[in-house]
Amino acid sequence: MYICPMYSRELLKGILKPIILKLLSENDRMYGYEIAQTIKKLSDDKILVKEGSLYPALHTLTKEGHLSVESARVGNRIRKYYSLTANGKKQVVPAMNELLAFSDTLQTLFGPKITLPT
Repeated sequence: MYICPMYSRELLKGILKPIILKLLSENDRMYGYEIAQTIKKLSDDKILVKEGSLYPALHTLTKEGHLSVESARVGNRIRKYYSLTANGKKQVVPAMNELLAFSDTLQTLFGPKITLPT
């Protein structure tokens, strides 16, 4: 699913959809590879999303009515661009708030960063 030198797959499994929603809220439209590369860049190479995870998430968000898809010819290829629908735009803030609340809860549970003695 993910290649991640920093985080386990289990930690990242539930956050791909909110990440996609957030990126598309900040960009008018993006295609799949562009989304994956942006996640990689913004995470300082800590989160690398593979096609096998990204495209099913994009398809699910499209089926749920959160994304629209527009095909465009680029050279000899057809590229699918994804953008937020009106419904998708309404999902961004709740998705971000849920993740931030969850992060706060984890911080409460685990406290400050743990360092092991050397």
